[in-house]
Amino acid sequence: MTAAAEYPFPPEWPGPPDRPDRRARPGQPGEPGPPGQPEPGEPRWPGRPDPSPGTPQRPYRPPGPQPSPLMAPGHAWIDSGDWQGRLRERLLEQRVVMAHGHLDDTAATLLCAQLLTLDADSADRATPIRLHLQSLTADLQAALTVMDAIDTIGVPLHALARGHIAGPALGVLAAAGRRITYPNAGFLLSEPETGFTGTATSLATRQRQLESMLDAFYFRLADVTGHEVDAIRDDARRGRFLNAHEAVAYGLVQQVAN
Repeated sequence: MTAAAEYPFPPEWPGPPDRPDRRARPGQPGEPGPPGQPEPGEPRWPGRPDPSPGTPQRPYRPPGPQPSPLMAPGHAWIDSGDWQGRLRERLLEQRVVMAHGHLDDTAATLLCAQLLTLDADSADRATPIRLHLQSLTADLQAALTVMDAIDTIGVPLHALARGHIAGPALGVLAAAGRRITYPNAGFLLSEPETGFTGTATSLATRQRQLESMLDAFYFRLADVTGHEVDAIRDDARRGRFLNAHEAVAYGLVQQVAN
């Protein structure tokens, strides 16, 4: 086989002649653009001369998917910042206070501050404060602190109970002027859990202090429910549980919310 038969064009063939209908256009792939102008998508290098005036420039876009101009990004107010603090502020603007979890000294201080602030800022003294108690337990001392703060408030206070309210947290509920329960709420009369360490003298002092606080707690429940103090004390020692309707019959709450 000869070279002419193996290759259709001789090695010295200069290529096809120029076609008049195929001219080099700027920006066309595979075709050269004007001198000094970078190819489309090519970054501009230092020292490269600027293109001639009037030449349209294509903005540089980084690689990767680009956001659609028809779909603006959404902004959720809970995505950034202290959304819990802002939610609490929104509730306070509606005169709503939430208390949930375990009420210790720190939580009692915050709860008292919220109640006293709403009382001081009340232009309409007839508009009540709504205190929502949700699955609340409490230390005895913290519960008595909140009860004292509620007693000093000059505006009406309505307490709404949901979840499981147990032990000294019932005193916070009993301190409210109006008490409402949700249908699935439960109430447990129980004695607070306490533990003392120290000398015999300090233990005796702590025991007298505990008995005094328990008396104040049981007297408040007896005043609200109409039961005798000894009957309240016995129910707490036995750990008596009440559902929503039983709590209404017991006198702990006044009605079940619809």
